[in-house]
Amino acid sequence: MGTTLFTSCCLSLRQLHKDQICERRLLHEKGGGRSGFYVAATRGCGPTEEEDRERPVEFLGRRCALVSGLSLASGMVFGFPRDGLAVKQGLLAGRIPGLSEPDEKGWRTYRRPDDKSGGHGVGWSPIIPYTFKVPEGWEEVPVSIADLGGTEIDLRFASSQEGRLFVIVAPVLRFADLGENARIEQIGPPEKVINAFGPEVIGENVEGKVLSMEVAEHSGRTYYQYELEPPHALITATAAGNRLYLFNVTANGLQWKRHFKDLKQIADSFRVI
Repeated sequence: MGTTLFTSCCLSLRQLHKDQICERRLLHEKGGGRSGFYVAATRGCGPTEEEDRERPVEFLGRRCALVSGLSLASGMVFGFPRDGLAVKQGLLAGRIPGLSEPDEKGWRTYRRPDDKSGGHGVGWSPIIPYTFKVPEGWEEVPVSIADLGGTEIDLRFASSQEGRLFVIVAPVLRFADLGENARIEQIGPPEKVINAFGPEVIGENVEGKVLSMEVAEHSGRTYYQYELEPPHALITATAAGNRLYLFNVTANGLQWKRHFKDLKQIADSFRVI
């Protein structure tokens, strides 16, 4: 029995390797035509045309997850703690809970945990934490390192009833050498910032789509706030340390009509602390 189980485990691991290669190829091939930020952020958050085409990828992902579970179980049976720990760490990476308990109105505050994984490699300072508030029904959605643009999409949340949001944390050096304490004003005025980074957020040119632009200041930090017409989006942009933060709240037409007040409150609550 031990020999049979060991052989099955080895075959499962080999199949996992093959499936992962196929999935990466499919992800790469499907990335064309839309920005990496957009494809990664919207995957799995609503019935879009692109997601329908990506269902084969999701099927492969489920196969990989099943085989991974079998591999973890085999590691525990044979007493391979290193292998089991590696799988466990892979499942938990970056998924440290950051939501508070609900307040009297049922809203919870998310604060990026200090120990949350993420960053842009050697030489970059730790990501300065940020906060925002969400009503009941909003939950964190995993960001996969296999997603196109996934290294700069730091967080995703979604509600089946109201919409979805994601946070992009990008090195300021991609756009300008502003040192270690960049401010959004140094990158440019509101018009320049939305024209430069809006396409990365919504997946298309923003010309003619910006309905409003506002400038707000909280605790000495400047925030640019935008409302875009369909695809409906509320974008908040700011800079801190050596990074640019883009907070995007979006929804389909029906969600936008029914829950705009909540979506606007979520967008207005974003702060880098």
